[in-house]
Amino acid sequence: MTAAEEEEEGSNTFMADAPAAPKAKRARELVTATIRAPRYAYAHLEAFSPSAVPDALDALQVRSYCTSALRQFLGATGVGIPLDILKVDGRHCWLRLPRDDLGAFAAAITAWQGSVQDGVHASLRIRGCSDWLGTLVGRDGQEALWSG
Repeated sequence: MTAAEEEEEGSNTFMADAPAAPKAKRARELVTATIRAPRYAYAHLEAFSPSAVPDALDALQVRSYCTSALRQFLGATGVGIPLDILKVDGRHCWLRLPRDDLGAFAAAITAWQGSVQDGVHASLRIRGCSDWLGTLVGRDGQEALWSG
């Protein structure tokens, strides 16, 4: 055996005895879930008054307006729709309701004529409805984006 062969064989032996380089660990996905039909839907409502600027809403007014609209449109069945008032901010409010009742709720609010208190007519206007709350939040600047 020549010196070159011994050196080559020695280098192969050295390589075979060396520990393998650590492999980079990959992130592993533990669970994947797809929600196709969420249980709840969300609605963004705004107080509207054609004659004057409506006062700021409170949770009691929102509940009263929605109950009146649902009673007028659907009777006792409409009053039975459970509504969760998530937030009331000035003239705007966000509600959570069962997803299956969203169509009936939207129709009731749209058809409702409103109420008159102290000569001021006030009603609710639907600003948006969605199965996901995230799509309703932060929509304030969209109108300004598309209008001149």
